This record gives sequence, C-alpha cells and structure tokens, in this order.
Amino acid sequence: LALNPWDVVLCISGTVISCENAIVVVVIFYTPAFRAPMFLLIGSLATADLLAGLGLILHFAFVYFIPSEAVSLVTVGVLVTSFTASVSSLLTITIDRYLSLYNALTYYSERTVTRTYIMLILTWGASICYGLLPVVGWNCLKEPSTCSIVKPLTKNHLIILSVSFFMVFAVMLQLYVQICKIVCRHAHQIAIQRHFLASSHYVTTRKGIATLAVILGTFASCWLPFSIYCLLGDSSSPALYTYVTLLPATYNSMINPVIYAFRNQEIQKVLWTVCCGCFSSTMPFRSRSPSDV
Repeated sequence: LALNPWDVVLCISGTVISCENAIVVVVIFYTPAFRAPMFLLIGSLATADLLAGLGLILHFAFVYFIPSEAVSLVTVGVLVTSFTASVSSLLTITIDRYLSLYNALTYYSERTVTRTYIMLILTWGASICYGLLPVVGWNCLKEPSTCSIVKPLTKNHLIILSVSFFMVFAVMLQLYVQICKIVCRHAHQIAIQRHFLASSHYVTTRKGIATLAVILGTFASCWLPFSIYCLLGDSSSPALYTYVTLLPATYNSMINPVIYAFRNQEIQKVLWTVCCGCFSSTMPFRSRSPSDV
C-alpha cells in the first residue's frame, strides 16, 4: 500500500499517547499510596488511553506490514474498546467528583471503595463488549454497503457508539454544572462565615467555572466533530473527512493525562522524585478531594 500521511500522523499520535499514559500507569501502579478510589479511576483512564495509543500503532503496523482482515478486526476491536473505556472512565471520574462533594461526610468510607470497583467493572465490561462486536461477526466485510466511515465497522454500530457518546456528554455536562453550583455555594458560605471580601467569592467562582470550561470544552472539541460525522457520513464519504475528525478525537487521550494526572500534586511529587530526587519517595501523601484533581 502507498503510505498515507494521515496514517503516519495517527501513528505518531499513538506513540505520544502511549508514552504519556504509560508514565501515569507506572506511577499509580508502583506507588502504594495511590490506592484511593480517585487514583484508581485515573489509572483506569490512563490504561484506556494507553491501549488506545498502542492500538493506533498496531493498526498502522498491521495495515502496512501484515495486511489481514482478521488482524484488522482485532485492531479495530482494541481501538473501540480502548476509546469507549476512555470516554466511560471520564464519566466515572465526573460521577466520583460529584459524589465527593454531594456526600462529603460519607465519601471516605468502604462504600466508596465498593462503588468505585463496581463502576470500573461496568466501564470495562461494557467497553469490551462494544469492542468484541466486530470481532464476533458484526462487521461489514461481507456486506460493503453496510460499512460506516470507519471500516470494517457497520453504520449501525457506529451510530450506537455516537449516541452513547452524546448521552455520556449530556450526563457529564449536567454533573459538572451541579459541581460548579455546589462549589460556588460552599465558597459563598465560607466567605460569609469568615467575613471574607466579596472578591474572594468571585475569584473562587470564576476559577470553578474556568475549570469546568476547560474540562468540558476539551472533551467536546475533541469528540463532537467525529461523533457528528459518524451520524452524517457513510462508506461513500471521502476518507479525508474521517481523518480530519478522527485525529482530534485521538488528541483527547493525549490531553487527558495533563488534565487528570499531571495536575495532581501527589503525582507531581512522585514524578519529581523519579526525575531529580527532590522529594522523599517514602513521604506520606495526603490526597486532595477528587473534585480538585
């Protein structure tokens, strides 16, 4: 096959994604202090994004060096599983943030740990099921007319994935709006109790809204173009449009470690310890609220 520059760009993106998220996975896995529910959810997100990056690399390798229908089904299944798990992990992190504020008094309990494991099982169970569909037979290899913009996925399969994304985005939007309201209300109450100036409440409110805008804005700008095009396009649509909308979706897995992991102070300390020994690796960690991660 002639080398497609878009495939090269996707492969490079997959390499960067894999390196970033591998760092997060290793840090969380080898640090005993990172066994709190919020770190487990961040680890789930990093694992999903790591698999997505590896899937992009394998897809490039198999298309150009080991072309095979069976192999293409497996790589597409890995990509569907990983990206679905990534989006679902973002939803579980949002739910965890909301519950940490809504049920602040009971959040640090065994019930939270149990709920976290249930969310992880549901996230990865549903994602694996989605990924197995093209492998077990729901593909368009035998009926090219049913193909979507992403072969060998069928049009109906991609529609289900797109609708699922819109549902996840709607739930995340609603939860983050509620989180913003709770944070603003708490900041207002603290300002009244401690006789702070009104400007302090304004700064806290503005910071909360800015964080909300960054999280949802990044998520929407990365995934909305591809999700909308999945509903509008079909197998006869130009491949260029697929690449143009798919590439930003992969960038979400590249940005996630920055938003959800590298901004965390405890993870930063471990990274500094590994890089230059600025902190003691045995120092105790005091995890912040998940709403701050």
